[in-house]
Amino acid sequence: MRSRVRGTLATSFVGTTAALVALLVPGTAHAAPAKLSHAAAVSKLNATGGIGLSSSGGCSNRNNATCTSLEQVNAATISDVSTLRNASHCALTITGGAEVGHASGTYSHWNGYKIDFSPTSCVSAYVTNSFTRIADRGDGAARYRSAAGNVYARESNHWDVTFCGGSAACTSAAGS
Repeated sequence: MRSRVRGTLATSFVGTTAALVALLVPGTAHAAPAKLSHAAAVSKLNATGGIGLSSSGGCSNRNNATCTSLEQVNAATISDVSTLRNASHCALTITGGAEVGHASGTYSHWNGYKIDFSPTSCVSAYVTNSFTRIADRGDGAARYRSAAGNVYARESNHWDVTFCGGSAACTSAAGS
């Protein structure tokens, strides 16, 4: 009986150690990203300054495609939007967030990873001069990857940006 107890404890210890490693070592755990309400996201953007929202429907309902909603956006996405604003010194206008009406996928608008921006000359110059040009998207959109792994795609009337929050899997998916 004594050896059985030791074996159980050893197995339990190994399992606990593996769980701790997954929690403490970057890249070994796949926790769900922290999400924000629309109000919390807007508050964080307002604290940064120079970032506005535009909605063709004049609304923020996540379930209405004519709205621009930040409901359930990833906290890391909002942090990266603020970083873009501060690094570029460009005024940013968000024209698409986590509302319905965008393409589906793991790293999608709906899942809080993507934001659309108005393509001002300031934003366009910053992206094209600061980031690495990568292969065009399947639809022909020119793409650029930042050092942080975020991928910027220049669509016909906006910048479609995948904010990967440091996820190599996200960067790979957005860049392929």
